[in-house]
Amino acid sequence: MSPTLIFLLVMSLFAVNNGNPNIEIKIGVILDMDSNVGKMSKTCISMAIRDFYRKHDNYTTIIHPYYRDSKQDNVQAASAALDLMKNIQVTAIIGPMTSSQADFVIDLGNKEKVPVISPAASPSLSPYNNHYFIRSAHNSTLQLKPITELIKHFSWSEVVFMYEDGEYGRGLVPYLSDAMMNIGTKVTYQTVIYPSASDDWILAELYKLKTMQTRVFVVHALPDLALRLFKKVNEAGMMDEGYVWFITEGLTNQLHDHKEDLMQGVIGVKSFIRNSGKLFDFKKRWKREFRSLYPDDDETQLDTSAIRLYDTIFGLAMALEKTLKEKGDSAMDSEGTRALKGGSMLLQSIRNFRFDGLSGDFNICHGQLQSSAYEIVNIIGTGEKTIGFWSPKNGISKMLDNETKGIKPVMWPGDSHVIPKGWEIPDSNKNMLRVGVRIGGFDQFIDADIDPETHQVTMTGFCVDVFKAVVDALPYALKFEFVRFVSFDDKRPAGTFDDLVFNLSIGGYDAVVGDITILAYRSDRVAFTLPYTEAGVSLVVPIKDERKSAWIFLKPLEKELWITFGAFFIYTGLVVWVIEHRVNKEFRGAPHKQVGMLLYNSFSTLVYSHRARLISNLSRFVMIVWVFVVLVLTSSYTASLTSMLTVQKLRPTYTDINEIKRNGESIGYQDGSFVKGMLIRMGFNDTQLKGYSTFEQYHDALKNGSQNGGVSAIMEELPYIRVFVAKYCNMYKMTGPVHKTAGFGFAFPKGSPLVHDVSKAILQVTEKQMMNITNHWFKENANCDQQQKGTQMKIEGFGLDSFKGVFLIAGLSSTSALLIFVFRFLYQNREMLVSQDHSVSQKLLGIAKSFDVYRDEESKTSIPEATGVHVESNNNNNSPAISVFHQEAGVFSQDEGFSSTHPGSPVVLDTIQVVQTTTN
Repeated sequence: MSPTLIFLLVMSLFAVNNGNPNIEIKIGVILDMDSNVGKMSKTCISMAIRDFYRKHDNYTTIIHPYYRDSKQDNVQAASAALDLMKNIQVTAIIGPMTSSQADFVIDLGNKEKVPVISPAASPSLSPYNNHYFIRSAHNSTLQLKPITELIKHFSWSEVVFMYEDGEYGRGLVPYLSDAMMNIGTKVTYQTVIYPSASDDWILAELYKLKTMQTRVFVVHALPDLALRLFKKVNEAGMMDEGYVWFITEGLTNQLHDHKEDLMQGVIGVKSFIRNSGKLFDFKKRWKREFRSLYPDDDETQLDTSAIRLYDTIFGLAMALEKTLKEKGDSAMDSEGTRALKGGSMLLQSIRNFRFDGLSGDFNICHGQLQSSAYEIVNIIGTGEKTIGFWSPKNGISKMLDNETKGIKPVMWPGDSHVIPKGWEIPDSNKNMLRVGVRIGGFDQFIDADIDPETHQVTMTGFCVDVFKAVVDALPYALKFEFVRFVSFDDKRPAGTFDDLVFNLSIGGYDAVVGDITILAYRSDRVAFTLPYTEAGVSLVVPIKDERKSAWIFLKPLEKELWITFGAFFIYTGLVVWVIEHRVNKEFRGAPHKQVGMLLYNSFSTLVYSHRARLISNLSRFVMIVWVFVVLVLTSSYTASLTSMLTVQKLRPTYTDINEIKRNGESIGYQDGSFVKGMLIRMGFNDTQLKGYSTFEQYHDALKNGSQNGGVSAIMEELPYIRVFVAKYCNMYKMTGPVHKTAGFGFAFPKGSPLVHDVSKAILQVTEKQMMNITNHWFKENANCDQQQKGTQMKIEGFGLDSFKGVFLIAGLSSTSALLIFVFRFLYQNREMLVSQDHSVSQKLLGIAKSFDVYRDEESKTSIPEATGVHVESNNNNNSPAISVFHQEAGVFSQDEGFSSTHPGSPVVLDTIQVVQTTTN
């Protein structure tokens, strides 16, 4: 008995349920009946209906499928859908399987309000924009996640995207570009392949791609076109070692139907369905079913889309039953056909359902099958090998259930196990990188040695050795040859550094190596790597020895300290004079004599030649402290001056470039360098600028100076300055501000994949080998530089901060002594101060005269009261002369003017002066 008759018999048995006929639900199915996918899908649908109602024999609904053949034509698919909707009045449609056919059918479903359940994966067909579209497969953009993570895992910076023209291929283009941009990978080229394209056209397009650098390709095409493509890929030699090919899910799922060995080493992605006993049993039954229905067809394997179609029928059947139970008689056709009324009542149930099916967790939410894991396979021969998985939770991993990152070893095209670098030098260049170099500058950085017999050119120099070390540090072999940028006579450079960069940008070279400075305007034309030298531009000027200066004796102390020192000399002398003036003859006399004594007594302490005899203990205390301060300062001064005269101290002739510009003097630069433009922008005239090519020329120009046809300074980049200053020890010095630049770098054409890898290798060389390379080329100069640093020990003069403590002690001592003297003096003259008989000016005058009275401490004599010596007033108490005398005699007494104010107390005078007055 045929399987068809068995199916009809089973359906007739289900038609009776407790004596009542089942409600028949008309479901349309649109498939390409002559294709393997169509036959596989039809078999799964039949088995799903039979299996479901065998398990659910109590259901009141039953699906009745109405099949239509789309004949692999979009118009035919739309026509079949219209027939099913209008004439058959189906509740829902399953299919078509392809995005291009589904596009038409979905539009009809939206108009007729008939749900369309299709695995069409194109992102342009969105369930969110098409309310009656339910996608029973993953959105094709989801597969970009494992593909992009693989590309990122292998650090490939460029890819080429090849896609089939049509809704299936075009819909993925913008999403692929965005996904690559998110991981920093550039889509360098996109090739659209028409299904009607001839094999010759495909081969010509492949040869064009072969001339490009990129060797990573992503193919998004249906199996028929993809197989034609890969035949030509093999024919063009693009399945050899060094190439990388990715294929998307639509092609990976169908590879089991094609036994040709065309994709050796290709990597594909497909949705992962975990094996289970239930799935294993279904596959066995499906094979028997398929063989019985299509005995003449070759044996095929069940793919992911067919398994999900099986689950889709289960989900649809459950949704139908749920709708009928919820809506009751309102869901029935009013014409009495006992069919479900339209598809709109079914829509909500079919757009959101979830159950455990053959494919695992079958979850449709808002009309879209939710994401699950992807399997990453490596095509080997006619089979495939699982090398990893991708899941939203763990990303790429070797096993699905753990977090072990990465994938298993891959067999790449050409039977290679070496990870391709993702790019190659195009065949037109014979896989040799042409590296341009400019000769004619400083030979320590880059130079060419030419064999006189063989005329073979060997490049040498610091920059060359760095480049070779970088190439050795790359994770792959890179062949290159140096091409000199020289004139036709082979004697001078063919242009400036900017000219060399321009030649690179127009394809004259594949790279440029040398002392090329990374600048913004150059980066507009080419791509630079990370710098490998220090950056900046500064000034180099001659230096002179400060020991030959006539004023070097002032250098040990800074200006502020000199001023403070002098001020304290004067202040200390003034304090001593105030204290000693009344009791010390040496501090009396004419005003100019007293000023001279004041200064001499203080300043003579510098050489410890002060001979003035001090009488007051207060002034002696002040001088003792001050001599200590002078001792500290003079000792420090002597030590600092000795160091300055012994150790060489070099000073630049200029520290400001603007001074050179104002003086109209000349300044030098390196021929062909961007520094000339920088100097012009600073305001220098062309007549002030002079170009040179060697360090020897720099030396001669600076030695002669602007007055003798040379220059006053050289404006140059830091790497050159370090070498030049070290080469001519103790003759030149870098000075002034450093104008920032990015340093030296290697240049490549825009978009070159080498930039990223070379930059990474530069970091490795900088960390591990740069010191050895630098010592090799500049070791002698470095030694000279160390010697220069030793002879140019910087000796600074002492500042005020270093002696604040001693000045504080001296100031407090002098001020304290002065205050003690003043308080004592005022106390002695308190009667005069509190007197009400005199004005303020008279009091001040009296105080001043009292201060100026001399007291000889050594010849003080006491006059006894018994002598009877008195000063008679002769009844002239109001005489002015007597008044002044009384003020003078009564104010001062022994011991620096102490007096007694008690009546009858003896008056002790140094000199007794009798003033006789007469009255007229």
